Amino acid sequence: MSYTAPLTDMRFALDHIAGLPALASLPAYEAAEADVVTAVLEEAAKLAENVFAPLNRVGDEDGAKIENGVVRTSPGFPDAYRQFREGGWNSVPVSAEMGGGGLPWAVAIAVQEMLSSANMAITLCPILTQGGIEALLAHGSDMQKERYLPKLISGEWTATMNLTEPQAGSDVGALRTKAEPQDDGSYRITGTKIFISFGDHDMAENIVHLVLARLPGAPAGTKGISLFLVPKFLVNEDGSLGAQNDLRPVSLEHKMGIHGSPTCVMSFGDQGGATGWMIGPENGGMRCMFTMMNNARLAVGLQGLSVAERAWQQARAFAQERRQGRAAGGSADQASPIIDHPDVRRMLLLMKSQTEAMRALIYLNAGCIDRAHHAGSEAERAEAQALVDLLTPVSKAWCTDLGVEIASLGVQVHGGMGYVEETGAAQYYRDARIAPIYEGTNGIQALDLMTRKLPLQGGGVVQALLAQIRADCAALSGRDEAAFGDIHRHLQPAVEALDKVTRAVLQGLSGDIAGTIGGATPFLRMMGTVLGGWLLAKSAIAAREADPQGDRAFTRAKVETARFYATQVLSQAPGMAPAVLEGAESLASFDTDLLVA
Repeated sequence: MSYTAPLTDMRFALDHIAGLPALASLPAYEAAEADVVTAVLEEAAKLAENVFAPLNRVGDEDGAKIENGVVRTSPGFPDAYRQFREGGWNSVPVSAEMGGGGLPWAVAIAVQEMLSSANMAITLCPILTQGGIEALLAHGSDMQKERYLPKLISGEWTATMNLTEPQAGSDVGALRTKAEPQDDGSYRITGTKIFISFGDHDMAENIVHLVLARLPGAPAGTKGISLFLVPKFLVNEDGSLGAQNDLRPVSLEHKMGIHGSPTCVMSFGDQGGATGWMIGPENGGMRCMFTMMNNARLAVGLQGLSVAERAWQQARAFAQERRQGRAAGGSADQASPIIDHPDVRRMLLLMKSQTEAMRALIYLNAGCIDRAHHAGSEAERAEAQALVDLLTPVSKAWCTDLGVEIASLGVQVHGGMGYVEETGAAQYYRDARIAPIYEGTNGIQALDLMTRKLPLQGGGVVQALLAQIRADCAALSGRDEAAFGDIHRHLQPAVEALDKVTRAVLQGLSGDIAGTIGGATPFLRMMGTVLGGWLLAKSAIAAREADPQGDRAFTRAKVETARFYATQVLSQAPGMAPAVLEGAESLASFDTDLLVA
């Protein structure tokens, strides 16, 4: 199944949700002129559609392999990455002063969406590299920036995140990898890391590993973790590559999906210790790594959107072509396209509406990142950063959960043909299933949202967001009732229910924390559902304002998509409140012995 980049909807979300025209007015983004952005998106679409997409099935059927201690990626992957690198795509959001494109992160996210939709497995590699760039920009020494950033920005070298270990899982504080200081200022790194995406590969000449490890005598837990830069090949003072470092991929994980992405078990120090250099302060590794992880969490949320878009496109095409049964009112002489059957149409509209809601949320989040870095005043930057902090766990968890659900609906639309590998629908489901797990499981994201992000500014950040939703809801009142009435009727009670639940959660956190956090996951789901309905409503309003008569098919689709979401999805939001408030207590009080009774 081919992939076609949804450029019209992507550009609409950039302009009307991410606020690209306003971003382009900032000095940092003067390169983001409308025609430049259009050209960038169109060229990225060509790369995604013509180079990355044809290799998606190849990577699934002929995944990465380890041969004589070296990882060989799927056929065609090295050449595809070469085209990506030579096209300058790795540096789109990097400032022009550092050799980048100088475009907003929101534009880079749009490019990344297309590439991930086309081929999630290979696109994971530059996603990690971008996180490494962010970490070095924020915390690296002058030497590290000078020696490593140019090659990472160009994509000639790639980066990885080395966090967890066999005994640790998501409990990063339980890691045992050691870092011994050396007389020359370097460190000897010894230990084993697992689940290292692109920990080794043949697409770039060097790999820069960012590794969490402990110094001798460091405090226990996360307070005693430091971050180290450990390259596959040591780098000489003149920038040339030297000897291979003492690290190697031991094995590759045999995974459910994204077979084209090598997930390595990495061993550091088999011959005495890999050479590394500390990034940031002693025992400050978690703060440094979160710079990289927060970047990656939004990118993983984007993977949920990307797979959903690909699954939706294929399901729509199949439903238009596949004939089976006779739909109500259909011709008695021939079978009807299955898209004419109400339940198939329901599934397709669920896929479409939720995919567009996810895109709006991700792009809004990305636009806030741009404002947090480059808005004109400190107050504006702080306000944007607070919204980034609040939205990121929702973007990661809600979008990846939906990515799995939408890929599953894609299988269902195909019927029995979806359950066999021939159509490719099953691959989207298998690929999507990792996204709710890595870069912080979605349960961890829900806890982060509830316990760390809701209390920001005494709840002021979330209340400001709810106030904005109320204002946009009020803007629906008095508009064309046939088009906007259902949207208004369901958005208003949804935001009020979310407000009520949010206040109850904040109160609970000041008292019965154990009883409150049991509702974290349904709370995140509720927030994502309401945010999705709000952003689709904003999109419908913007589309109608640009086309007052509603004559264009795009405008009609925007309004009807928001209306469908409001009646079929958003309408469920008030009913989620008991799961947050009452379900938390019943969960906390449940005797675990009864689980085996």
